[in-house]
Amino acid sequence: MFIRKHLANTLVVFLIVSTSLKAQSNTTFGVKGGLNLTFFNVEQANFGPNPKTQTSYYGGMFVDFYIDEALSLQPEVLYIGLGDFKFVNLPIHTKYMVAKNFDIMVGPSLNYFFDFFSNKFKVRGDISTAYHISKLFDLHIKYTLGFEVISPNGLFFGVGYRF
Repeated sequence: MFIRKHLANTLVVFLIVSTSLKAQSNTTFGVKGGLNLTFFNVEQANFGPNPKTQTSYYGGMFVDFYIDEALSLQPEVLYIGLGDFKFVNLPIHTKYMVAKNFDIMVGPSLNYFFDFFSNKFKVRGDISTAYHISKLFDLHIKYTLGFEVISPNGLFFGVGYRF
């Protein structure tokens, strides 16, 4: 209950700050969500020598801080449900428009696992692409790579909506 309350407070603060930044012409705000495939291949956690994949969901918010028309920073707050496990994913992407309506994003991904590991904080790396089907909607794919032995990798497929 304590963690959920702090998560809710974090999301409210993120929403308020993002909405106030929306008044500036060089920022945009949106929501995203979709399907997450998590890959486990961790012998120490009794997952065995063969990768196991678990399907889950994710959803959250993002803000784009535009540096110029092709380059921006995009921090996100995502809540991920993975079976009985829940965690918050805080990627900080550098986003570059490589072609019209097509972006590539890379950056660190800060993760807090509520009940999955004894060391609940993990840093992972993200690489992501987004295709803008309109000014408001995009389709995105993200791969998250765990750097530690007990840190699952993930593949995200989703849709974003920009306000």
